[in-house]
Amino acid sequence: MGSRRTESSNYRNPCLTMHQPWASLLVYGIKRIEGRSWPSPIRGRLWIHAAGKVPEPETIKAMEDFYREIYATDGITDIKFPEHYPVSRLIGCVDVVGCVSCEELVSWEDVPASVRLEGQTPCCWLCEKPQKLLIPFEMRGFQGVYNLERKMYEAAVRGLSPVEAPQPVNFPLPNPRDRFSLKPGSLVPRSNRSKDSGDEKSPALVAAIAGARAAATQFSKNSNSQLPR
Repeated sequence: MGSRRTESSNYRNPCLTMHQPWASLLVYGIKRIEGRSWPSPIRGRLWIHAAGKVPEPETIKAMEDFYREIYATDGITDIKFPEHYPVSRLIGCVDVVGCVSCEELVSWEDVPASVRLEGQTPCCWLCEKPQKLLIPFEMRGFQGVYNLERKMYEAAVRGLSPVEAPQPVNFPLPNPRDRFSLKPGSLVPRSNRSKDSGDEKSPALVAAIAGARAAATQFSKNSNSQLPR
């Protein structure tokens, strides 16, 4: 997978390549936080491309168990996971509405508990309005955020279909007139919640978080993008 990272002002139809199963979990609206070591350079639609590595069954199970447990904290037990996790394909898109630090996310009382539990990386990209491609398009991915080729974009935009997410979230902007107002440092972290939340985790949730982190370690040498979030 090559590198084609560009300056933020040059993004036209930004796309991000992710490993499976994280890519499909995001496009299906199950995953609402995309974790990175760097802040999101864009706001608005972000196309999602699944990398070429076929996910191990153990990795899929670990991440599905993780999301089952965190959604259970909000009383949600009926989650429809993807039947397949395609690779080397453009699979859909989400809207990136903001980016906050992990410390800010885990103490943010305006979002559900399950969303706060997704915060596991330095920078948390906040994603809404997931849509999937009815027919995923084969294509090559690149590192970082890159521009989707025009022909690919024109074909893909016609094949999008909204998904029924288990718990859609609308992240409130500090300044609704400024779409970049939700950024690292824009929220005031509540350190007490961050410290105390660990005592509230059930043994099953603790085990699920540990399993998701272990699943992510296979990518940690090359990217911080696949930690549970």
